[in-house]
Amino acid sequence: MSASAPPSGIAARLAERWLSSLRRQAGGLFSLSISMATLNAVLMIAQYWLLAWLIDKAVLEGKSFTQLMPCLWLLPLVMLLRAGVDVLRQGFAFEASARIRQGLRNMLLERIAALGPTWSQSQRTGSIANSLSEGVEAIEAYFSGFLPQKIIIGIVPIAILVALFPFDWVSGLIMLITAPLVPLFMIVVGKGAEKVSLKQWHKLNLMSAHFFDVIAGLTTLRQTNAARRQANIIAAISDSYRQTTMKVLRLAFLSSLVLEFFATISTAMVAVYVGFRLFYGEMGFLPGLFALLLAPEFFRPLRDLGTHYHARMDAIGATEGFLAILNAEVPASSQGSLALPAKPREIKIEGVSYQYEEGGGVTDITLTLRAGETLAIVGTSGAGKTTLSRLLLGFIQPTSGRILIDGCDLSSLDLPAWQQHIGWLPQRPTLFAGSIAENIRLSRPGISTEAIAAAAQLAQADGFIQSLPAQYGYSLGDGGQGLSGGQIQRIAMARAILNAPSVVILDEPTVALDSGTAQRMIAALSDRLPDSARLIITHDTEIAAKADRVVVLERGRMIESGTPQALRDQAGLFAELERLQKGAIV
Repeated sequence: MSASAPPSGIAARLAERWLSSLRRQAGGLFSLSISMATLNAVLMIAQYWLLAWLIDKAVLEGKSFTQLMPCLWLLPLVMLLRAGVDVLRQGFAFEASARIRQGLRNMLLERIAALGPTWSQSQRTGSIANSLSEGVEAIEAYFSGFLPQKIIIGIVPIAILVALFPFDWVSGLIMLITAPLVPLFMIVVGKGAEKVSLKQWHKLNLMSAHFFDVIAGLTTLRQTNAARRQANIIAAISDSYRQTTMKVLRLAFLSSLVLEFFATISTAMVAVYVGFRLFYGEMGFLPGLFALLLAPEFFRPLRDLGTHYHARMDAIGATEGFLAILNAEVPASSQGSLALPAKPREIKIEGVSYQYEEGGGVTDITLTLRAGETLAIVGTSGAGKTTLSRLLLGFIQPTSGRILIDGCDLSSLDLPAWQQHIGWLPQRPTLFAGSIAENIRLSRPGISTEAIAAAAQLAQADGFIQSLPAQYGYSLGDGGQGLSGGQIQRIAMARAILNAPSVVILDEPTVALDSGTAQRMIAALSDRLPDSARLIITHDTEIAAKADRVVVLERGRMIESGTPQALRDQAGLFAELERLQKGAIV
């Protein structure tokens, strides 16, 4: 995510409105939580009335233990009920926030999937990861803490006033007049805290993105002797984040101080007025004690709201990242619904062009790939090879020209059904935490162990897998931790060809392999999948020479096409690349 200013006050209000709209994902659990809070308030009033009545009867009227026994049994029962109701309130609130968190995470992941790999690669991975982890967790605190408390402050004080006014309208009036002062001053102080907190979240997002990028490129940084400079940059960003965090904490403590001060003053005013009226005999002991017991509880929801206010600011800060994902424009994709034949026989690319906003792409590409044929796309970095594979996969749509699958325009076909026919090995494949077998069968969880082993043999992976502890059950870390680059490449290759796809698209499949292993893999691919259309994107002319036909790209344009031998005879770019690579090996 690119750097941008933290949300303004209007944007923060819109973000909070959007957050509140997520409540419906919790179903009735959120309403149950509020209902339990209301019942808890009623029980709390009943508890304090019983306590005041017992003290009044026992101390002033001298009632015997036997006479007080019914209420003495009732008081602990109410207290137990209140504790149970509060446990239910917290449980419902937690479950509601957990559902909202899960629903939001699913929504974000579905949106990222809809935006496609092209969008994801243009974003900062650390920023997206921060939104999906820390951001979603901040949402949970908002819905389990702040939002229920925001509603409770409109229930508990009103219930206390309704119960208190018939017995002591003076104390009730004092509470009614002083109550708005607490949120008023909390808002005044909280506005400054909100701005600083949003800035803090923004800096955390940038720090996460930068740190993730540095970790991903650590090897390159060490090779170029730039690791220390990047460490100094991270230290500067971290120190800036620390200073902003301390500002947030200072304002948060100030807000709590103001809140406690006015709540204490208001409670003291009730106590003073009750005391004077008791002294002059203007009120009875029972209503006076009842008012004194309820006064702290009247302001407690407001103090609790201040405690959870930081969760609100964190959630609003996280919303910036969510909305950046959810409001991103989904690229144009196939909207067709035509069914594909069981095995596509011919793929034609006719005058296809596509240009990226930042530059690069392909221009006026025309070629044909048939079933049973191996076509190699050769070119230097930036020639447009990977762009061509993305067009075939349907990740991006051509700005001009068309792609025909057995005579049917790709834009009219059911895109997910078309992608099911493709076995794709990206240039930088990803393995996930889990066993080797789970990584190979990723998209086909029900496939047999024999099929997994057969795919691994084709990909030249079975040999090293058999030497590992637990073999196919060997557990990998995130990103294939525990394996070399070449081993990761071969496991990803096994995953791509697991189901004998009709079309195989391999983007630099041999880049991390030695020459012998690479040659065996490509040969096995033709032998074991003789009816598949095989597209190999490579800069290795030795691998390209094994293909039936070769297409050479330069700066997004197709400049040569033909059999490997015909291109050698032309003495063009392919022959020059082959000569340079052989010279480098020698």
